[in-house]
Amino acid sequence: MLTLPHELYSAEQTRELDRLVIEQHRIAAGQLMARAGAGALQALKHFWSEAKQIVVVSGSGNNGGDGYELARQALLDGYRVKLFEVGHIDKMSDETRAAREALQAVADVIHPFEGSLPAADVVVDALFGTGLDRAVEGRYASAIEAINNAYPAPILSLDIPSGIHADTGKALGVAVRASVTLSFIGLNKGLFTGDAPDYCGQICFDSLQVPSVVYQAVMADALRIELPQYRELLSPRPRTAHKGLYGHLVVIGGDNGMPGAARVAAEAGARVGSGLVSIATHSAHSAILNQARPELMCHGIEHAEALAPLLDKASILAIGPGLGQSHWSQTLFARALDAEKPMVVDADALNMLSQAPQQRDNWILTPHPGEAARLLSCSSREIQANRFEAVQQLQQRYGGVIVLKGAGTLLYDGKLPIRLCTAGNPGMASGGMGDALTGVIGGLLAQRLSLIDAASLGVLLHAMAADKAAEKEGERGMLAMDLMPHLRHLVNLHY
Repeated sequence: MLTLPHELYSAEQTRELDRLVIEQHRIAAGQLMARAGAGALQALKHFWSEAKQIVVVSGSGNNGGDGYELARQALLDGYRVKLFEVGHIDKMSDETRAAREALQAVADVIHPFEGSLPAADVVVDALFGTGLDRAVEGRYASAIEAINNAYPAPILSLDIPSGIHADTGKALGVAVRASVTLSFIGLNKGLFTGDAPDYCGQICFDSLQVPSVVYQAVMADALRIELPQYRELLSPRPRTAHKGLYGHLVVIGGDNGMPGAARVAAEAGARVGSGLVSIATHSAHSAILNQARPELMCHGIEHAEALAPLLDKASILAIGPGLGQSHWSQTLFARALDAEKPMVVDADALNMLSQAPQQRDNWILTPHPGEAARLLSCSSREIQANRFEAVQQLQQRYGGVIVLKGAGTLLYDGKLPIRLCTAGNPGMASGGMGDALTGVIGGLLAQRLSLIDAASLGVLLHAMAADKAAEKEGERGMLAMDLMPHLRHLVNLHY
């Protein structure tokens, strides 16, 4: 239950999984409901072992059927249960109606929802399943508000918090703020990005014992990434290694008055193992930029032509941190593009790219939602409303690999499945974090990883380093440089 699969599905795909289970493997929908009820009861016992009074709020769909089954099994197990109906009985499927009648046969605990809920040790949300695709209104919105108002009672959502779109993670007007979400058969991709991280609480999974062959028949839309998938990329170096084997990362940025961003990116690239790291920056501060980190080679650049010798030596470019929007910035960006080297493009360089779009196969773009909005000539709200669609549109327009940052960072190289990172925390919402990510990805790319592997591993290492940094000191007040010792530790986990 606590081990999550990597595959993430759309609502349509989870319906297809259900169909295959029922039609090809002869597991009846009613039997799946009974298994879901048992799984939900197991979750109740695991997370709230002292709970005795359970309130279930059920809709008329199959998600509501899971709620009726949970209520029935909980009663038989000695819990005190009250179930409140929000949906219409005449709209129930045969399986849901059968689950309701089975509950009625055990005890008279079904009540119509009339605007409020009684006190409980746990409230169970079985209102909507994964098929919801419109704004929640009327009695259903009132029921969700009542569930949320049950605080301090914890909330268990079955399949997905009611009100969250299963494909995008968008809150459809109002949504349940679950303490735990228990997903059945297939994890929905919307659970991990968009608005959903604020609503899902801890996500758990129960396959309901469906045959593993079912999953081979449906290709997942997205894939959760975790470090064990990339461990071979961090294998021990040979004893005869030298810095020439691990590339030369050149960070271009740091306009007058903004040297810190380039400095952060450069050290991050060095900490993940780039053989050499240089900074091409404004001459006003080039002489002092590496005083605290003399291993970084700093070059004062007055004119774009002065970049040429450094570009010739570079394996990888990382451009954008602190670059600014001045004439100096624009000429350096143009000169870097002319070099046609593999590169990571971030921050101000993305904003300049949005003004003159072009497509390449050898770059990694790392926009946050605001930058993504400028790249697609839309609003950041539109980006966040469907991040999966946005990352695909970005890749189609600009090529290469796109890293759409945010809670549930997405990575896409034009080939499904889209990759999704669930590591990281709100402490990363501070200046310099994006610059550190640029350096991490650039440093890995310098070590001859493919674009998609460098981006995926870089996002993972960056997010996990932030989680490590938050463990002792907390999230609030975390700075980008706090990640550096953890980055070094994470890239050496093979020792």
